[in-house]
Amino acid sequence: MLIFTLMKQKKQIVIFTDLDGSLLDKNTFEFDEIEDYFRELISIGIIIIPNSSKTEAELSDFNNQYNLNLSFIAENGSSIHGLNLIHKNLPKKIFLSRTSDEIYNVYNQKIPPKLKSKITFILNLKSNEQREIFGLPLEKMNLAIKRNYSLPIKFNGIEIEKNEFIKIINDSGLTVQTGGRIMNICDNVNKSKAMCKTIELINKEIDNEIISIGVGDNQNDIDMLKHSDYPCLVKNNSFDSALVNIDNLIKSSEPSPKGWADVIKTAIQKIKT
Repeated sequence: MLIFTLMKQKKQIVIFTDLDGSLLDKNTFEFDEIEDYFRELISIGIIIIPNSSKTEAELSDFNNQYNLNLSFIAENGSSIHGLNLIHKNLPKKIFLSRTSDEIYNVYNQKIPPKLKSKITFILNLKSNEQREIFGLPLEKMNLAIKRNYSLPIKFNGIEIEKNEFIKIINDSGLTVQTGGRIMNICDNVNKSKAMCKTIELINKEIDNEIISIGVGDNQNDIDMLKHSDYPCLVKNNSFDSALVNIDNLIKSSEPSPKGWADVIKTAIQKIKT
């Protein structure tokens, strides 16, 4: 019935989803209990695009681990991969960001020494310290540090210093993205901009109306949700959902991965009506 309804109305559902804490359990990084439902969505023609702070290497590994062939958006909207899997005329890879070396050069020129002393670059730490911060086993952590477009950091100062640092970064044409475990210095990109670019490109090649569902659980997902047709917020005990001011927001009462399935089911039901 779902397939018939969507075909009749010529709608193409595209789900843009964060991974850690949204689709994947924030501790085990798995989604086994809803994997059948996830694959059912793909089988009926719904496009699922992970839109994550994870690296290209991590997202490729996610595809390999679950024998998937999904397009994805890496490093908080820095690059888009595999749109040719959706339509042959679409590009295999799109870069929206400057490189991490270029980003570091801007940081190095613009941030004063007093603030630099408050910043720890996670990629400069020993592997055991990196593992503790990322919360990943060694083989997964090695994929997480293969960053092409962002600089993961820990800020060790007080709030007023952090706000000053973020303002200078923003004034320099960069951004600071805050996810579940770390902060990332990025180019002037985000998950929302990459999502909108992806929709724009897909729209050029398919006739069906694109209906976007955005799924996230944290601060760096909010802009993506605001620009989604059906924004979905998965319960995160470390993030106050009351701070999210989106009129048609769909919230889960359960954390990931069950909360992911719950909000998607609600969103699809709304699309059908």
